[in-house]
Amino acid sequence: MKRNANFGVTLLYITLMTTSQNKKYRIYNIVGIAILIAFIFPYTRKTMQVWVHKGISYINTSSVIDSDERITIQSTDWVLKSNKTNSVLRFKDTKGKVVFINFWATWCPPCIAEMPSLQALYDDYEDRVVFLFVTNDDMNKVHQFKSKNGFSFEVHQLLNAPPSEFNVNAIPRTFIINKNSEIVVDKSGAVNWNSDSVRQQLNVLLSE
Repeated sequence: MKRNANFGVTLLYITLMTTSQNKKYRIYNIVGIAILIAFIFPYTRKTMQVWVHKGISYINTSSVIDSDERITIQSTDWVLKSNKTNSVLRFKDTKGKVVFINFWATWCPPCIAEMPSLQALYDDYEDRVVFLFVTNDDMNKVHQFKSKNGFSFEVHQLLNAPPSEFNVNAIPRTFIINKNSEIVVDKSGAVNWNSDSVRQQLNVLLSE
């Protein structure tokens, strides 16, 4: 930690000493070095990562898979446990409904970055869409995370392996399933899920 601090101070000092006399140019350099230093320290690194991914979320948009390229979920034996009611949800019971599945974790910066938009979407569609926020995290950590950030969405834990069609190797990973059990959206990374385009996608699926 001390070594990182000394490096950061030295880097800032060198920048101040060598930067052009142009005030605007110097400010840009100082800001850039300050951001770099923030990434060096463990207690600010995660916050910076979250903000970077939040910015990326407005570029990384959701798109609907063409109908002739969609994969149908064949296995319906997936079982999950709710953090709210402690009840068990069987994936086969979602058949004929629009399902929004988000694989995430409390320690994951891109997951944290997209959570406010997911909460907003959940608030408006929870009575029409089945939301499955799926994590392997300890539920005490999940509860603390939700309380700290004011999130109210229901979280589920895996009780067995998810359908192979999801093939989740990294998080966050989000799927939207239509009423015919077809994957119509498959998106990795942070996304602004509370966008007009996503809402339009859900509205179309609900009307089918």
